[in-house]
Amino acid sequence: MRLFGWQALKELATRRPPAKKAVDGLPAAHVILDDLGKRIPQYLDEADQGKLIYPACKRTLSDASGDVGSIWDHTRLEAMRYIIMIPGRDFQLLIGPARQQEMIDAYLFQRPHGDTVVDFTGVPKADFAIAIMAGLNWLSHCAQLAGVDRDKQSGTLRNFRRTITLAQQFWMTPGAAERCAEMLASGQKPPLMFFLVWSEYTRLAKQIAAAAIFGPSIDRVSKLVVLPAGLTTRFETAEDPADVPAN
Repeated sequence: MRLFGWQALKELATRRPPAKKAVDGLPAAHVILDDLGKRIPQYLDEADQGKLIYPACKRTLSDASGDVGSIWDHTRLEAMRYIIMIPGRDFQLLIGPARQQEMIDAYLFQRPHGDTVVDFTGVPKADFAIAIMAGLNWLSHCAQLAGVDRDKQSGTLRNFRRTITLAQQFWMTPGAAERCAEMLASGQKPPLMFFLVWSEYTRLAKQIAAAAIFGPSIDRVSKLVVLPAGLTTRFETAEDPADVPAN
């Protein structure tokens, strides 16, 4: 079983742990978190002032920031806001290798629900678990609004829970922290909670943006509406909203 470039679990269990090395502070994750801390309040303020249609999945091509890249980006911001809202923001629970088992256990302990209204407890690991689930539920809500195919949007919480369970097995394997460092050094993304959440939110937000702008068929829309040259191809192959040109 391979996911996010992880070694097969049997290989991990039998492989000799690599020599210990220090794990860096994950600069890429820090940059993203710092950026979110600035952009999310600004985005929500613009939405409150009526400058942007909210939620983003309700926009059309003729609306401000109605291009598919912006809708993808803003939908992801809407989901990530719950994490940024947490008092104290002990982000080591999301990005610190030594805290992953603690954070994963807290998420798996959280009972699945459909709420997007958060009531924080003051316990950081519980609050992150609540925020992550709220973000997933928000994306499910937006998927329904945008008309995402039910086969694509069903089982969001269940599927993410499976991913977290796989990550739990990774972190329970001897030498996991050292392997995490190796993966980071080689440009891979280890199963840190932040990367798992960011990747899932990005994937789901892309489906929502596609449904909002292209509907059930990208090819059909490209024939009916004049779109920037190469947009549909770039969108389909894009891994991040930044890869998609604005209209």
